[in-house]
Amino acid sequence: MRTAYSVETVRAAERELMARLPEGALMQRAAAGLAAACADLLGRVYGSRVVLLIGSGDNGGDALYAGARLARRGAGVAAVLLAPERTHGGGLAALRRAGGSVVAADSPLAAEELILRADLVVDGIVGIGGKGGLRPEAAALVELVERSRAAVVAVDLPSGIEADSGEVRGAAVRADLTVTFGTHKPGLLIDPAREYAGSVRLVDIGLELPEEAGLEALQDVDVARLLPAPSAESDKYRRGVVGIAAGSARYPGAAVLAVAGALRGGAGAVRYVGPAGDEVLARFPETLVSDGGPRKAGRVQAWVVGPGAGDDADAVAEVLAEEVPVLVDADGLRLADRDVVRGRTAPTLMTPHAGEAAALLGVRREEVEAGRLTAVRELAAAYRATVLLKGSTTLVAEPGGETAVRVNATGTPWLATAGSGDVLSGLAGSLLASGLDGRDAGSVAAYLHGLAGRFAAEGAPTVAHEVAAGLRSAWRGVFPPTHPTR
Repeated sequence: MRTAYSVETVRAAERELMARLPEGALMQRAAAGLAAACADLLGRVYGSRVVLLIGSGDNGGDALYAGARLARRGAGVAAVLLAPERTHGGGLAALRRAGGSVVAADSPLAAEELILRADLVVDGIVGIGGKGGLRPEAAALVELVERSRAAVVAVDLPSGIEADSGEVRGAAVRADLTVTFGTHKPGLLIDPAREYAGSVRLVDIGLELPEEAGLEALQDVDVARLLPAPSAESDKYRRGVVGIAAGSARYPGAAVLAVAGALRGGAGAVRYVGPAGDEVLARFPETLVSDGGPRKAGRVQAWVVGPGAGDDADAVAEVLAEEVPVLVDADGLRLADRDVVRGRTAPTLMTPHAGEAAALLGVRREEVEAGRLTAVRELAAAYRATVLLKGSTTLVAEPGGETAVRVNATGTPWLATAGSGDVLSGLAGSLLASGLDGRDAGSVAAYLHGLAGRFAAEGAPTVAHEVAAGLRSAWRGVFPPTHPTR
C-alpha cells in the first residue's frame, strides 16, 4: 500500500524526530537522498552544470546541502536566491565551502544565463506549506526553467502545487523527478498536481507516522488480497448475484457493456432488467434476463443502476428501495432522489465523472477538476455514500472522513472512450455482490479497469468492449508469477 499524509501530520512527525536527533541531522538525511537522486539522473556528475532555485524554507536548505555534495563531486553548482536575507544559513555556507556560486534572483540576466545553460535544475523554491500559487519572482524563474533543456528535480514536491489537496493555482514547476521525504504527500498522487511531479522517489528519513493515512493507493498485493475467489463449496449463488438495471432504446450498448464488466467481476451470476434484453442475450447468453423490472428480477446481492438508462426514473427508484448494496452511475446519478440516497441503510456507491460530480454539488466542472480531493469528500458527506470520482486519478471516499481516501492511477488516457465507465460500473457492482464493501469494490474495480485499459490500448486507441475483454488479463496480472491465481 502506498500512503500519503497531510502536511500537519508530516510536520508533527518531523518535530518528534528532530527532538531525538542532533541538530541538523534530519536535513542532512534529506540532502543525502536528494543528492543521490540528482546524481542518478545526471549519470555523470563531474563537469555537469547544476542550478539550485532557493526559497526561504527548509527545502531550500535541503537543496543547498545537496548542491554542496554535488559540488564536492565535481559539478559546477550555482544557487539562485529568491530571498537572500532569509536563505538557510548553514546550507548556504556549505555550498560556498564546496566551491558553489551564488546569485540573487533580482539579477535576472545572471539567473537566466545560468538556468538556460544548466544540465540540471533543482527546485527548492517552496516547501510543503506553500499555498495560493507562486509569487511573481518565483513564477518568472519557473518560466525560465520551462524554456531550458535542463532536467528538473523538485525537492519534496514541485513548487506551486498544494501538498494537501493537489490543487495548482497558477504557475508551477514541472519536474522530471520529485524527491519526497518520509512519505508521499497527497498532491503527489492526485491530479492536477500529479502531472507536475514526474517520477516520484521516496527517501526514508526515519519518520514515525500514524497507522491511518490521509490517502492511500492500492498495489498489486493489496488487490490480490481483496479479490474474491470461489471455494470448493461455491456455487453461482454463493459467489454472489449482481443485478444490472441499465440501457434504453437509445443506449442499448450501455447495458451490454455494464453486463460485460459484471460478468468478469467475480460474481457467480448476472441478472439484467431493462429494454436491451435481446442485445444483452445476443452478446452474453449466460446472462439471466428479466423483463419484469428490478422488483421481479429475483434475488441479488447488489444492484447497478443508471448506465444508459435515459429517463427511467422508476427503475432507479425501485433499485434504491432495495436493501442490498447499490451502485449508481450515469443517468442514475441525475435521476436519483438525494434524500432517498441519504436515507438508505444498505451501502451505496456513486460513480460520477467530473461533470456529473459538478452537477451533484451545484458547482462548475472546472472547480471539481481543480480540487478533486475536496470534491470527492464533499460528495461523500453530502450523500452519505461512498463516492468513486472518475478521472485520470480516480478517487474513492467514504462518508464520515474516518478512513483514508483511496487513489488509483493505473489507467491510461485511452480509457476516455464511450462506454468505458459502463464497464467499470458493472465490474464494481459484481465485486459488491461478491461481498466487498463500497470502498474496496470501487478501488479494486478502478485498479483492474485501469490495467485492462492499458492492456487493451497498448499505446493506441481502444474501445470499451476491448477494455472489458482485458479484465481477465488484469485480474491475473495482479498475482506474482509464482502465486496461483486461485
